[in-house]
Amino acid sequence: MMLVAKAALGMGGALVLAGAYTFHEGVIRVDVDEYCAGGSHIHMWVPAAVVPMTLHLVPKHHLREAAERAREFLPLTHALIKELKKFPDADFVEVTDDDQHVQIRTHAGKLQIDVEEPDQNVHLLVPLSTLDDVTSQLELSAPGA
Repeated sequence: MMLVAKAALGMGGALVLAGAYTFHEGVIRVDVDEYCAGGSHIHMWVPAAVVPMTLHLVPKHHLREAAERAREFLPLTHALIKELKKFPDADFVEVTDDDQHVQIRTHAGKLQIDVEEPDQNVHLLVPLSTLDDVTSQLELSAPGA
């Protein structure tokens, strides 16, 4: 009986730690709503910690290829993300044209992109730390790194 209680306590502790890590890293949110006949409504919430961990499962030759294609942009991307972190709540782009609206900003340390049109809305929210992790992993995967 004591052994079962210890095992349950260990499993519960592991779940609490995994949950705390997951929510500390944040959540990636993707919402797509199409307002037309046969339109789609996609709403995904993914723990941000999953993305960098998943990159470790991608075959190395695919990561090298992606890093090679993005090579010239990786230093700029890394610097941009570093600077964006200095502005946790800032509007960078906002365009309104008749019935369309596009906004790119940071909010609470996340990159937020919102596009609203009469026939569809797209909302993306990604923690800057996740973007930084992905960029760093691609830099490490680049040929010659």
